[in-house]
Amino acid sequence: MIFRRFLLFTLVIAIAAGLVWLVARAMAPGGLGVWEWLALLAFAGTAPWTALCAANAVLGFSLLMATRDAPAHLLPALRQAGPPQARTAIIVCIRQEPMAAVLPPLARLMAGLPAAHFTLWFLSDSTVDIAAERAAALSIAGARYRHRPVNTGFKAGNVMDFCDHHADGHDFMLCLDADSEMSAAAVLRLVGLMQADPRIAIVQQLIVGRPAGAAFPRLFQFGMRAGMRSWATGQAWWQGDEGPYWGHNALIRIAPFREHARLEALPDGSPILSHDQVEAVRLHAAGWKVVALPIEAGSMEGNPPALPEFMARDLRWGAGNMQYFSLLRLPGMTWMGRWQLVQAILLFAGAPLWVAVLVFSALNAALGGATDNPALALAMFATWAALHAPKLLGYAQVMLRPGLAAAYGGRAAFTRGAALEILFTTLLDPVSVFNKAIFLVVLPFRRLRARAGQGAGQGAGQRAGQRAGQRAGPQAVQWAVQNRADRGVGWGDAARLLWPHTLFGLVMFAVLPVSAWMWAAPWAAGLVLAVPFCVATASPAVSAWLRGRGVAATPEEIDGHQAG
Repeated sequence: MIFRRFLLFTLVIAIAAGLVWLVARAMAPGGLGVWEWLALLAFAGTAPWTALCAANAVLGFSLLMATRDAPAHLLPALRQAGPPQARTAIIVCIRQEPMAAVLPPLARLMAGLPAAHFTLWFLSDSTVDIAAERAAALSIAGARYRHRPVNTGFKAGNVMDFCDHHADGHDFMLCLDADSEMSAAAVLRLVGLMQADPRIAIVQQLIVGRPAGAAFPRLFQFGMRAGMRSWATGQAWWQGDEGPYWGHNALIRIAPFREHARLEALPDGSPILSHDQVEAVRLHAAGWKVVALPIEAGSMEGNPPALPEFMARDLRWGAGNMQYFSLLRLPGMTWMGRWQLVQAILLFAGAPLWVAVLVFSALNAALGGATDNPALALAMFATWAALHAPKLLGYAQVMLRPGLAAAYGGRAAFTRGAALEILFTTLLDPVSVFNKAIFLVVLPFRRLRARAGQGAGQGAGQRAGQRAGQRAGPQAVQWAVQNRADRGVGWGDAARLLWPHTLFGLVMFAVLPVSAWMWAAPWAAGLVLAVPFCVATASPAVSAWLRGRGVAATPEEIDGHQAG
């Protein structure tokens, strides 16, 4: 494992240094001015995450292509997995969920599992229609239902409440979200693996998107699936027994989780939002194994149905991941545990730096800096390829393996889906990055407003401060009810949400000379087109066109699990 981590570290350093060198070389012919230095420094700040993406992908792709059974190579205990002997609780966390959509996949799952070893639990934090929700949950034979009137600790508190008060008689728990879907074969494989190694506390299976009818999730998850396969395989190779936990579609050994994964409040009194990775880190420190099983079969989730929900989810994750700064200095963590938290921070912290690269580069070009250096195009392409290496190598794996391509309807069908997904991501990335950047820039000021509200006096002043705190984050972020249903987005709604993104893109084109538009287009054009992109990817007509032609169809959809 020391060698594996050293190899990863060497790859990351080499790729990051190479990318920074390419960019510096592209700027060098006329010497580096102030704006070029600032752009180069901002770019250097993004390089570690970009290089990690590429290194993970290279390692994962190599393992997938060089071995006949990469998961068993990574987890030898998988070969000793046997039939279930332990008692497993399948816990589903719900909060104002449409039960008509939640129940069918759970009913199919329970029908394929031996009732003597598995019990289905609904853990409700809902605040309305409790009686109807209870009746729906109990319509599945043998299911149990528990309701909390106050959702203390959000989802993490919901799960720990189950461990404290309802888990007796169970050895393991399978944690599912309301939009999770797992097959009986996948669950039995997880249980067999955990039984084969008594030191495993969490087995996190790879998660892919459920067949989607709407254009946005359909295209998003097509690329995400390819990327996660190579990413998770590479990451599992060098992280070993100190792997990640993503909060659902994972099997958990109840006793060590209850003892070591209990989360206290942060120093400012707010709850930990992105709880899953902190729980994994606590188990690492206690000497328990947390392992990733990079098998996608039988493990799915729903993805946001449109761009507004995707952006909202990103900000919830960003608020939680930024809290990890407060945890890095705490004692009792392994070095890999600290790295897991740093990696989660890097996922979002690079967004303001990418915007800074664009701004400083635009100012340099507007003030007469060179924009026609061929080395600039090479540097931009190399950076794009490194950042998207997990997905690109995931696509390459499918194209090189006829059996994988056949599951997508053949190489031609797969190529059509991949090409459209790359166009989709090219337009989505600038919107997503700019949205994260805005959020992270204003986040410290929101915290100050919230603290000011908490310290205000009694009466109207205190109430106003509390309202300000409720709008602030991340300590004020709630486990809000999520929209999971497909929907269209109107032009007015899209414009109200995305006018800052559009305005920023237009300003970039306005200040740049025409000769610089070509290099700015990959980022600025995505921002200018944010509103029509949002409307089109939520359009029922566009969605129907993609479904009707089978574009970006997943193996589950082709195999008969039809998109909704």
